[in-house]
Amino acid sequence: MRLQLRGITKVFGPLVANDHIDLTVEPGQIHALLGENGAGKSTLMNVLYGLYRPDEGEILLDDESVHFSGPGDAVARGIGMVHQHFMLVPVFTVAESVALGYEPTGALGVIDAKAAAAKVTEISARFGFDVDPEARIEDLPVGVQQRVEIIKALSRDAKVLILDEPTAVLTPQETDELIEIMRGLKASGTSIVFITHKLREVRAIADKITVIRRGRVVGEASPSSTETELASLMVGRAVNLTVDKDPAKAAHPVLSVHDLSLVAPGGTLALDRINLTVHSGEVLAVAGVQGNGQTELAECLLGIEAPTTGTMILSGRNLSSMSVRQRLHSGLGFVPEDRSTDGMIAGFSIAENLILDINDDPRFGRGPSLDPRKVRANALDKVAEYDIRVTDVSDPISTLSGGNQQKVVLAREISRDLDLLVASQPTRGLDVGSIEFVHKRIVAERDAGTAVLIISSELDEVIALADRIAVMYRGRIVGIVPAGTPRDVLGLMMAGVPLSEARAQATEHTTLLGEADEQAKEEQ
Repeated sequence: MRLQLRGITKVFGPLVANDHIDLTVEPGQIHALLGENGAGKSTLMNVLYGLYRPDEGEILLDDESVHFSGPGDAVARGIGMVHQHFMLVPVFTVAESVALGYEPTGALGVIDAKAAAAKVTEISARFGFDVDPEARIEDLPVGVQQRVEIIKALSRDAKVLILDEPTAVLTPQETDELIEIMRGLKASGTSIVFITHKLREVRAIADKITVIRRGRVVGEASPSSTETELASLMVGRAVNLTVDKDPAKAAHPVLSVHDLSLVAPGGTLALDRINLTVHSGEVLAVAGVQGNGQTELAECLLGIEAPTTGTMILSGRNLSSMSVRQRLHSGLGFVPEDRSTDGMIAGFSIAENLILDINDDPRFGRGPSLDPRKVRANALDKVAEYDIRVTDVSDPISTLSGGNQQKVVLAREISRDLDLLVASQPTRGLDVGSIEFVHKRIVAERDAGTAVLIISSELDEVIALADRIAVMYRGRIVGIVPAGTPRDVLGLMMAGVPLSEARAQATEHTTLLGEADEQAKEEQ
């Protein structure tokens, strides 16, 4: 089925999310929609899927203009969508999840469970998905859950399949499996719209690339384009995709974590005997698929969670006996994974957010009273130093873009004299330009002698920043490896494979992203 979008425009108040976008997807084509976070990619696909109605423009299927009042209409016309965050019920079986909302019924309207299971088995066999229809969703790895979402779409005869950031939670090996699935779908005549901001994946799989920037199509690119060329098209300027840094000059231990365990409220073991050390002047990155204990580790370090067992020593002081404020005043800087809820107060000004956890510093006043002039002067200094794009520092921080909000949080945390900087998902939701800036500041902090602990689910970020890498899986550290460890080895460890076995398996089979790493090295 041929899909055409003509002049699609979608406006939210003063924001023009999509500005007269034209897009054509041919039958059996993998068409990548490439753009930064906030560029308008997901909005456009939500229009196509019937979740939003366009303010202008039209959608054509096989040259016929169509109008969708909701996702049901889009599904009925052969459009399926796999969302970034899966729409699955954990306690349901695969067959129940696939049938949900479109339940096959027998006599008296009773759900035909056998028909639902048979549908899953048939589609799974046709495309080599290897999915058990009786398995519970909560027992399945993330990569298999994604296959279930694809089976859901195909069971409703999807001719155009939208994949929204489909690799966000996948290991390189699971990404390889997804790419093979996409190629199989393409061979069967299914068209795929592949939404992403990851350059290497685009180059590995796309037949055609359309680049969106600030709600507009700014050009098309070939899969043979270099990552630098694609990034420049995304951002609108030259971008340095590599992090320039000298070898670490690691010195004395700053943070020592010993046998740290945490039992979650449901009785599950969120952290299982974590042992790690971070030295001054180094970046230790914690890698892993989201949901394997990284968040809990960060919360224990800050003091939001109290570990069940174990010790955390920061510069000779036991953190367990300290409050959150005491930890921050003892040389701990913390950049939370969700800046909107944990890193800032939306209704406070930019200037106020820049002193949130240091408001009792004598530099800004005496006793409980703050000196507005000093608070403002501090804000102006930080805005200039960190290139925070503001109209006025007295404006609410909610008026800033995500990238500029993150710069505020980062500026506040590293403006203090730190022993340890903990940064959890430090560039989530940021554009390429902001990522470049944040990475430079983190490296500068390392070079100043601070111990840095990065927690990130983005392997590109881990590989770029880390001097050592600790890989987490189901609350445990599978291994700690040096910088330069191949992506494929890291990916296998993220799936729970022990280090020695991961190295052996990676030698036997190189993933497409692993090959892309080698190609990128050659291009540099």
